[in-house]
Amino acid sequence: MNYEEIIHYIEEIPKFTKKHTLEHTRDFLRRLGSPCHNRKIIHVAGTNGKGSVCAYMQAILLSEGKSVGLFTSPHLEKMNERIKINGIDITDEKFEKIFNSVKGVVNEMEEEGIGHPSYFEFLYGMGMTAFEDAGTEYVILETGLGGRLDATNSFAHPCLTVITSIGMDHTEILGDTLEQIAAEKAGIIKAKVPVFFDGSCPEAAAVIRRMAANVGAPCKEIGKDAFEIQEITDKHIAFSICSEYDSNTKWQVESTGIYQVMNAGIAIMAMRSILGDEADTEKWKAAVAATYWPGRMETVMKNVVLDGAHNLAAINRFAESIREQKKAGNLLKDKLVILFSAVSDKDYEHMIKVLCQDVDADVYVITKLEDKRGADARTLAEVFEKYTEKPILEEASLSEAFERAIEEKGKNGRLYCLGSLYLIGELKRLIGGRHA
Repeated sequence: MNYEEIIHYIEEIPKFTKKHTLEHTRDFLRRLGSPCHNRKIIHVAGTNGKGSVCAYMQAILLSEGKSVGLFTSPHLEKMNERIKINGIDITDEKFEKIFNSVKGVVNEMEEEGIGHPSYFEFLYGMGMTAFEDAGTEYVILETGLGGRLDATNSFAHPCLTVITSIGMDHTEILGDTLEQIAAEKAGIIKAKVPVFFDGSCPEAAAVIRRMAANVGAPCKEIGKDAFEIQEITDKHIAFSICSEYDSNTKWQVESTGIYQVMNAGIAIMAMRSILGDEADTEKWKAAVAATYWPGRMETVMKNVVLDGAHNLAAINRFAESIREQKKAGNLLKDKLVILFSAVSDKDYEHMIKVLCQDVDADVYVITKLEDKRGADARTLAEVFEKYTEKPILEEASLSEAFERAIEEKGKNGRLYCLGSLYLIGELKRLIGGRHA
């Protein structure tokens, strides 16, 4: 199969298989030759911020000359994004080679009556095979969904686990309380393996502390007061880490998302725990400042920002970022436009309520995603109408919605596009990648 046929095959996998047990995934990996069994694995779970924390950790490791494999999901534009070696997506040629190797093993499994790996499991197998072939020293694994039963949790001996912010998402699978969701995410904690986690949510933090104590995992909780914001501009945020060692060190993230301070901070502290004396603060500062994670408060054109906020917790953090930007005087004279869409199975009503009551944009532009799960634009608009009297503009297609939003923004206004990662991916394809 050529690359296009391979992508089509992988996209069709959900139609003829299902998620399997961790033992099935372990058997799958054993048949692949137990790739990365002797690598240093860093395992990351959480509701929001996983990808960003992974990106910051990758950048720090690379700044120290380490070789790094990074497995993340979902992808925004191209499936190759999920498998990075030393910060670069694997090539189409490498993707084809790895696919054919993995597919051969899967064929044998099917011949023996063993279920075909799911979409995510198949790509996980490809990622681990790619990292083994590349001989990376470190492998950073982002969970796909949850943690306890996620395919990436089949690896029993990571050197470090990280849990990012916990919020309400995928409640139909993970549970309908913060405690239940935290317990699923904390399922990646392993005996005697250090865990670093975002302690901003008291309910989640209590669960994580308890589960770490139960297995004797050294536990580092990072709270909201761990950082001091020193400067907020319309391009970056500068901060310090409130410890004796770091108090005079100024870090910077290339983002206007206030949540990236916590994400970068977690990454810095986690990397200190495994690199220790190798830490070069100046190298790390440059690496962190140069890091961006696509679709997370990403400026793609002048005054056009894409943010992947797609659940209530992330929308709240987006709203907090806008408030901080306004406080810093960066948005006072700007016209603020929001382009919004969402998938139908998300809690979009509460997301919209926050956008109307806590962000207070001048105009809201609504459209439907191309994806079959996309919520109807009229349905979304009716929810907006419940919570705001500001103009609500519906457009039939994303291209029309984006053009209308740009027009409404004008020369000096600011446009934020959010509500779904599908929306971000479609917009990036529409405008042709990162421009700013």
